[in-house]
Amino acid sequence: MARNIQSLERAAAMLRLLAGGERRLGLSDIASSLDLAKGTAHGILRTLQAEGFVEQDDASGRYQLGAELLRLGTTYLDVHELRARALVWTDDLARSSGESVHLGVLHQHGVLIVHHVFRPDDSRQVLEIGAMQPLHCTALGKVLSAYDPVAHSEALESDRKAFTERTVCDLEDFEQLLDVTRARGYAADVEETWEGVASIAAPIHDRRRMPVGAVGITGAVERLCRTDEEGALRPELIAAVRDCARAVSRDLGAGRF
Repeated sequence: MARNIQSLERAAAMLRLLAGGERRLGLSDIASSLDLAKGTAHGILRTLQAEGFVEQDDASGRYQLGAELLRLGTTYLDVHELRARALVWTDDLARSSGESVHLGVLHQHGVLIVHHVFRPDDSRQVLEIGAMQPLHCTALGKVLSAYDPVAHSEALESDRKAFTERTVCDLEDFEQLLDVTRARGYAADVEETWEGVASIAAPIHDRRRMPVGAVGITGAVERLCRTDEEGALRPELIAAVRDCARAVSRDLGAGRF
């Protein structure tokens, strides 16, 4: 059985203490409440303060929760709300398109899959929640790069690796792809990341009309692309993905796009 790390347990207990009761607490109050030596409590507080999790009032010397915890909490709530609002619409998209559906957000220089609806058939599939996708070549990544300035910067600064012969790595060509994505309101990936696989994605906006994620479908090229025009995506699937993104955006308070 793995042993807990005592310093982390003490730091967690300290954050919980500061989260309840009085708004600010002094060093002596914190140390006595947690049955810690003042030196030990002060060392933990200094570390939490350096990371932005705790702030110290200059006048009183008392401690309170820091802005970094608020940022992390807001991020969690945003993702949680995004998933909750998208559940029904992504299920509908999987049924109408016959393909798997992914919901992604920007995370650590890539796209984090926060929700995955299986393709509605009897095929064996692997749940991809928690998986990471690159920004520069996936449909989800290109949507985020086109609409989110932070994602755009990270995509430009990243190593745009070639996964297939179709992967666009050149900076100027990549920027042109993003211009096209913004102009038409969706992004495509036809064998740019995986051979024989295509995907379509559209942006999701929140009540501030800020991009908070992307939703898309992924499937075999022969199912997502038309047979009479090589590489041309089926317009009804594009429309279905865009409708899904708009519906989730409306539920998040974005209004009409």
